[in-house]
Amino acid sequence: MYKNFVKRLLDVLLSLIAIILLALPMLVIALITKLDSPGPALFRQKRSGMRRKTFTILKFRSMPSTVSRDTPTYLLKGDIRLTPWQQFLRRTSLDELPQLFNILAGHMSLIGPRPALWNEENLLSERDKYGANDVKPGLSGWAQINGRDELEIPVKAKFDGDYIEKMSFGFDINPISNNTPTLFIFFNKSQFINVSNFSKYLLSISSSFDNFDTSTFSRALTNSEVPKSFVLIPKCL
Repeated sequence: MYKNFVKRLLDVLLSLIAIILLALPMLVIALITKLDSPGPALFRQKRSGMRRKTFTILKFRSMPSTVSRDTPTYLLKGDIRLTPWQQFLRRTSLDELPQLFNILAGHMSLIGPRPALWNEENLLSERDKYGANDVKPGLSGWAQINGRDELEIPVKAKFDGDYIEKMSFGFDINPISNNTPTLFIFFNKSQFINVSNFSKYLLSISSSFDNFDTSTFSRALTNSEVPKSFVLIPKCL
């Protein structure tokens, strides 16, 4: 019952709540991304979904718009220059937030194997051995909290297979609790505060800069300490 009904119900409810709560921060991130470097704020890419059916994944653009869309990140050359803002997005995984809309649309789940590129045949073939391509890909998953891209492909596929075997509400809680997005902020370590405060903080850093110099803003953001009244959960997606 959990796999066929409850899991999807939780995906819809939680993604919808998250979209509502994070609407303002996502708008701010989109604006900064657009101003930070040439190209669109959103990045669209073809990924492999459930039973290898392809879908278009959404992300905030965290790399130059000239980079190939069909090359896995770990295969990209090291000479790609990221802006400080793009580095911040990748380090915090805030670039993944638009995938909440993929979850709401039914392309993805909150928890599951991370969606591979449509042409990552080496990873997809390894996942076939464990039936890991027969479930919806996830925003986060078991392999994510056990090494992420540092894992070799056979090891990553094995973790995905372990998730398929143990999939349950209790097992899904583990990646959720270990991979809370940075934007979920607590005040005094106990009470939620309005997430708009975080958006205001992002913008306040740039308020002293003439003409909204995004390169200066990005450096200030990535090097600044969040005020002590904000306590960020350190682990990210």
